[in-house]
Amino acid sequence: MDWTDLIDTAFTVAGNTDRANRAEAVRTVEAAVVDGEEPVASTAGRHPDHFRKGVLVLTTHRLLFLKDGKPPVPVPLTAVTGATVNRTKLNGEVLTVVALTGSHRFEDVAKADVFAERLRESARLARTAAAPGKPAAAAPSDGEQLVGQLERLAALRASGALTEDEFSRAKQRLIG
Repeated sequence: MDWTDLIDTAFTVAGNTDRANRAEAVRTVEAAVVDGEEPVASTAGRHPDHFRKGVLVLTTHRLLFLKDGKPPVPVPLTAVTGATVNRTKLNGEVLTVVALTGSHRFEDVAKADVFAERLRESARLARTAAAPGKPAAAAPSDGEQLVGQLERLAALRASGALTEDEFSRAKQRLIG
């Protein structure tokens, strides 16, 4: 499967036939690809702050959410600690991804159970690949870790992945 196939699949699931949007999504993903990153799966879903569906793209390294040609919201797989699916009458299948960078919620996700399983497995593989046999970098100090976490939270808030309330609660948990 290549990047175009991955995006086409998600757009088909979302019912979006706009070729320009598909081409823009492919360009956005290809511009954000890192060395060795390969496509794994995709589906359609909606961020709680948006009415129209976007595309969830799972790669060997990250989970990306693409919407209307905006820069993707990346979640590194090594940071993913859980992925659950709940069903509601109002929001359909809701995928909640918990990561060290924060919690991400996607509503009305097509084939959410299958996608969540692929996400959990890909995250497990990414963590396993990153852990054994790899030389450890110098451990950052507690202050550097806190600043890094706060910067990631601020970026998530700026991208729309976190609401102001979610950002405030997460910040309070970090600061104590």
